[in-house]
Amino acid sequence: MEVLSVERQRYVYIETFGCLMNENDTSRMTGLLKEMAFKVTDSPSAADLIIVNTCSVRDKAEHKLYSVLGRFKEIKQEKPGLIIGVAGCVAQRSGEAIFKRAPYVDIVFGTHNVHRLKELLADSSKASCRVIATGFRSSIDLDEYTHNEAASNGKAFVAVMRGCDNYCSYCIVPYTRGREVSRKSSAILDEIEGLVKSGVKEVTLVGQNVNSYGVNSGADVSFPELLRKATRVEGIRRLRFMTSHPKDISDELIEIFDETPTLCRHLHLPVQSGSDAVLKKMRRGYTAAEYLEKARRIRTRRPDISLTSDVIAGFPGETDADFEATLALIREIRFDNVFAFIYSPRPGTDAASYKEQVPAQVKAARLQRLFEVQREITEARNRALTGSVQSILVEGRSGKSGGFDLFGRTSCGRIVHFLSPDDALVGREVIVTITAAHANSLRGGLIKAVTV
Repeated sequence: MEVLSVERQRYVYIETFGCLMNENDTSRMTGLLKEMAFKVTDSPSAADLIIVNTCSVRDKAEHKLYSVLGRFKEIKQEKPGLIIGVAGCVAQRSGEAIFKRAPYVDIVFGTHNVHRLKELLADSSKASCRVIATGFRSSIDLDEYTHNEAASNGKAFVAVMRGCDNYCSYCIVPYTRGREVSRKSSAILDEIEGLVKSGVKEVTLVGQNVNSYGVNSGADVSFPELLRKATRVEGIRRLRFMTSHPKDISDELIEIFDETPTLCRHLHLPVQSGSDAVLKKMRRGYTAAEYLEKARRIRTRRPDISLTSDVIAGFPGETDADFEATLALIREIRFDNVFAFIYSPRPGTDAASYKEQVPAQVKAARLQRLFEVQREITEARNRALTGSVQSILVEGRSGKSGGFDLFGRTSCGRIVHFLSPDDALVGREVIVTITAAHANSLRGGLIKAVTV
């Protein structure tokens, strides 16, 4: 195998599946590799290093890994010096099995070993052999998350914790991300300050259960206090956080939305089901009534807040009545959007062995009906914004209107498209008037760019 060096320009291609934690891990990899003089390329065939950052929450993503690796195998046959690495949750869970199924892979490293990427590449190059690193760590070093790469669109993800202690019966995350461990607030704030100085306007704090960040998992402050400190970072324009667990939503956390306009008016709060029987089997730790009460308190405190959620259709044993209870909850809360998925058994989770697995055609029909119900709600909530004036952070150019559209998100997380030839607006805040509403987005007219 060709030894990695910095004597000539080298390129890396990273393909990322899954959640915001994976996006953050990819950003950290990019930062580390730039220190090794790698440049990012969007062409796998041009790369000297290919990394697939994987997800195992749903079965489809794991199958996709091996399909993608098959394409990269062909590139490696033509380019023997190419190094192929597999990272993320599938790497953490499958380990050596990846080498057996894809023997042309050189490095496998799990969710707790991203910060060791330089070392792993060096080991692979020197020994010309496969390298694997899938061990768990019980703490987070202060410098473990110091290589986060700022995006060009003014946004960045900052991990405040990793892992999960909830062990929901359907979820693989505790087995791939480990137990909950929180970072020290000083390290998080230093990272945010550095990102803001590099031009970042919006920071999203991420974690598997971000609002369980706190002293019990190794932090030195509570999550509400961390939010207060983060909103005071000089120059930050927007702060978000996700994903939250309903059982950890406190009155103090709700009140913080009132304290500062820097905290975006959006809360993603996965409900998963509206049936108490299903929620109990899922081991979610709350009832539908308890979830509804928290949603009401949030909406009473901040009527302008956008509530979004996750729902699983066809969980084992879910009856027609259980599913109707979920639709009733969706209609009552009127989420701004719902991300819904067919239940997918994950090996190693308790729910995979549950009896009364719902037939595939029933799951598909329920999912489609759920989408129809939510689509009507989303369109109605979008139409209610027509004529309003909104501030959006411009993220880039879309393919709409022949490529003349820029798009961004409101504080509530809604996507807004508007016509402009000025690419210099990417990464900046602009003021728009909402002129039309569609099922998945809004259209606006540009008023002005915000001067900071």
